[in-house]
Amino acid sequence: MNSPEFITDADLARIDLLVHCATRGPWKSYVEGRDHEAGSDFIKTPIGDIELSGATVADQDFIASARQDVPALVAEVKRLRRLLGAGKKV
Repeated sequence: MNSPEFITDADLARIDLLVHCATRGPWKSYVEGRDHEAGSDFIKTPIGDIELSGATVADQDFIASARQDVPALVAEVKRLRRLLGAGKKV
């Protein structure tokens, strides 16, 4: 990404490609003692589990949530750009 303040069309296309290449959602974070009683912490996906090494619970929750949140954010940016490009008030 070029700058934290501005997402270019190329940045948006790259993020959108990452979304479409990743395992489909939903992803859900499971933490021992919070979401289940025994076993390791993991992210459940429709095709299998992802176990992370060195991640905090907050990191794991963020990664799992990002699978649902990033596509929604990309869609919202595209929607707003279409509105701005059409000269409509946002």
